[in-house]
Amino acid sequence: MAGLTPSIHQLLLAIKGHSFPDAPTIGELADYLLLRHNSVVSLTDRAEEGGLVVRRRSNHDHRVVRLHLTQKGERKIEALSKLHLEELKRLEFVLPNAWEGLRPTQRAHGFPGEPEQPD
Repeated sequence: MAGLTPSIHQLLLAIKGHSFPDAPTIGELADYLLLRHNSVVSLTDRAEEGGLVVRRRSNHDHRVVRLHLTQKGERKIEALSKLHLEELKRLEFVLPNAWEGLRPTQRAHGFPGEPEQPD
């Protein structure tokens, strides 16, 4: 996956995961990614140069520009998702032990965990 930075990966995921019928705008992506508008413009420029996304004017309002994944962008997300799932499966037996040590910390910080057992 050479050339795909974590920021671009997050941008592609945000586009792919957009739950509304119309593709997302740069402003919507900025909200999702907790970034400034101009930062998402820069990410979009780089993703577009890499052939991962395309900008298209809205059919309903030509002032609005929406971002769409290209086939190449879709393939990148699919390949990375597959790798991530394989890694999670590989760690399946390690993660439960890792979480065991975090339970007291989870409760101390207000996160749900198993209730403490009385002594």
